[in-house]
Amino acid sequence: MARFDAGDACLLFDRKGRRYLIELIPGAQFQHHHGVLPHDEIIGAEEGSTLRSSQGKPLVVLRPRLADYALKMPRGAAVVYPKDSGANLVWADVQPGNLVVEAGTGSGALTMSLARAVGAAGRVISYEAREDHAALAKKRIKGFFGEIPVNIELRVGPIEEGLEEHTPDRVILDLPEPWHTVPIAAKQLAPGGIFCCYVPTVPQVQEVRRAIDQTGSFLDVMSFEMMMREWAVEGRSVRPSHRMIGHTGFITVARKLEPAGDK
Repeated sequence: MARFDAGDACLLFDRKGRRYLIELIPGAQFQHHHGVLPHDEIIGAEEGSTLRSSQGKPLVVLRPRLADYALKMPRGAAVVYPKDSGANLVWADVQPGNLVVEAGTGSGALTMSLARAVGAAGRVISYEAREDHAALAKKRIKGFFGEIPVNIELRVGPIEEGLEEHTPDRVILDLPEPWHTVPIAAKQLAPGGIFCCYVPTVPQVQEVRRAIDQTGSFLDVMSFEMMMREWAVEGRSVRPSHRMIGHTGFITVARKLEPAGDK
């Protein structure tokens, strides 16, 4: 792994395992309750190095994983948690070469995961209705990758206006009312393509399932939630953590049928 450079995202760990995410800016300083660490001392350091604050306290510097970055980055819109991003990728079967149309971009966490999954041969077109969220997502995506990857296209506006331009392999939604997009997704998705949406409440699940059923265009429809509980392991003491990431949202996936008239 290359040494840290100006503009890189950096994750600092203190001796108690607490994490701090920063962007490396020449001349800036990281300040916390155990002293100050100039960014210039991190720039040029190897990943995994242990540096010392002005009070002599150790700080380990590492590049953030995408999961770390998604949870720690400053954001405007709520993010899709890593546990749910992983489920979206697996159950929507996002793979290299796919064309994925996404909405809304939000803070860009899921967009970044999708871009990695589709690879250099694929493409992610992400729509965000709010200009302020779109601007922040652009900043966060650039902050993680160093630039906007060539396989990500960020657009401002409702997805319904742009979806007619595409025949995507996957449509993935994180919207308050995704059922409004279901009819056009049913029309535009490639046969065998997958529709996937993420919503926080039961009434939203009911509405999106009703919209899916009304199209008559989908098979293998499933709604589920993911929970994650970390375990504390300290020698012979092994127990569930007192805190866990419980319900964050429901994921619904459905597979597009080939239109009957094409047979």
